[in-house]
Amino acid sequence: MSLEQDAYFSHYTAMQLHGLTEQIPKVMYLNVEQHASGGGGQLTQEGINRAFRGRPRVTINTIEYEGQRVFKLNGMNTGKLGLTSMSIDNGTVPVRLTSLERTLIDIAVRPMYAGGISEVAKAYAAAVSTCSVNKIAAYLRKLAFTYPYHQAIGFYLERSGMYSDEQISLLDDFPTEFDFYLTYQMKNTEYRDRWKLFVPKGF
Repeated sequence: MSLEQDAYFSHYTAMQLHGLTEQIPKVMYLNVEQHASGGGGQLTQEGINRAFRGRPRVTINTIEYEGQRVFKLNGMNTGKLGLTSMSIDNGTVPVRLTSLERTLIDIAVRPMYAGGISEVAKAYAAAVSTCSVNKIAAYLRKLAFTYPYHQAIGFYLERSGMYSDEQISLLDDFPTEFDFYLTYQMKNTEYRDRWKLFVPKGF
């Protein structure tokens, strides 16, 4: 983080720091936001289908350091939305990272940087006692993603079986115009009507 003044930890690293995984990842994710740019263009069902049939874009900007691989991500410009700080190593080292709610959004958007969709699902369940779904919904409105990631997030909340109907319904308030996908390159899928979402069969 000393190399990038505005960098912060995110995804699997933030999950670990927030206690949302029992795994000890061998990778670290350091996010440096891109400069603000224009919108993502016009969304179409054909475009969504084509994108999620293919491979996701993943960073190749990595280094090996003390037995760990560090990924430097050039994330979308969020204006540093939902960042927090934490002290590690017995309180001696302050670090910047995404807040719990921002982390839950980020890992739903890029599950490949979070150990996969099973780890994401476990994180949503682990966060139930400390997560503010109101804050997730507020962040989603500010982030204004081109893709309807709220459909995936609503699914994760419902799938955990631990959030109230009132909490989950906050994600129902977002427009649901398109069919969407939980992740990329799924082979055998089933469709969840409430979220208009394709998920792996049996997941």
